[in-house]
Amino acid sequence: MKTYKPTTPSRRNMATIDYRKILTTSTPHKALTKGAAGKGGRNNRGRVTVRHQGGGNKKLYRDVDFGYTKRDIPAKLTTIEYDPYRTAFIGLVVYKDGDKRYMVVPKGLPVDTAILASEKAPLTPGNKLPLSKIAVGTFVYNIEIKPNGGGKLARSAGNYAQVVAHDAGYTSVKMPSSEIRKILDTCWATIGVVSNDEYHLTKWGKAGKSRWKGVRPTVRGSAQNPVDHPYGGGEGAQGRGTRRPKTKWGKITGGRKTRTPKKYSNHLIVSRRKVGKKK
Repeated sequence: MKTYKPTTPSRRNMATIDYRKILTTSTPHKALTKGAAGKGGRNNRGRVTVRHQGGGNKKLYRDVDFGYTKRDIPAKLTTIEYDPYRTAFIGLVVYKDGDKRYMVVPKGLPVDTAILASEKAPLTPGNKLPLSKIAVGTFVYNIEIKPNGGGKLARSAGNYAQVVAHDAGYTSVKMPSSEIRKILDTCWATIGVVSNDEYHLTKWGKAGKSRWKGVRPTVRGSAQNPVDHPYGGGEGAQGRGTRRPKTKWGKITGGRKTRTPKKYSNHLIVSRRKVGKKK
């Protein structure tokens, strides 16, 4: 982590990733970039569906390959780069046939490392295999939910899942949330832990940096009027005044189970995630 001299109150509380020690280039591969308009938390009708989003610096989208379509073709990691659209680092992979693609880089993988996506690939960080070929206890990331569907699980900075069992065509995987679920063992995953594992230690230091990142201010419910929030109103500082915590729209949160009772994938969950102090 990089800390700063306390030249201002903001600098005193700022801590960032020391990118100069990690990244190998600051210029992305142009053929794999494109412009992407920000939505500011709005849906296709222009209504705000996610609050506190909007503004921020202009960003260039990197086309990251989460699929496992380039199989049995040797490749080499040539760069480690920053991606403004995700917390993990990405790297440019050059295949032996000349194709170039971006991938989410695992922790500790240096440049010029050979990478292979194959059922016979060794169990080393960066290599990609079907879950059936991965030994119990191995850390994996970018896991498919459906065969040939592309990686969906465990993709953010420092995340990983762990293979815990193989049985009857399924592989049991322990998720970052502590949930254990079964996934078809024909789905693919990448060996290792996602890079930039110190990201959670980052301190932005000032409100302005939140605006640079597209995060708009959040007003406390207790600071609002009774008409605007269930916690609003009262003279001076008040408690929330309700037995259970609620959202701005009166929906109960904190302790209520939100998963659909008859969801199609319920039978695949071996153990529900642990919440609160037990976790």
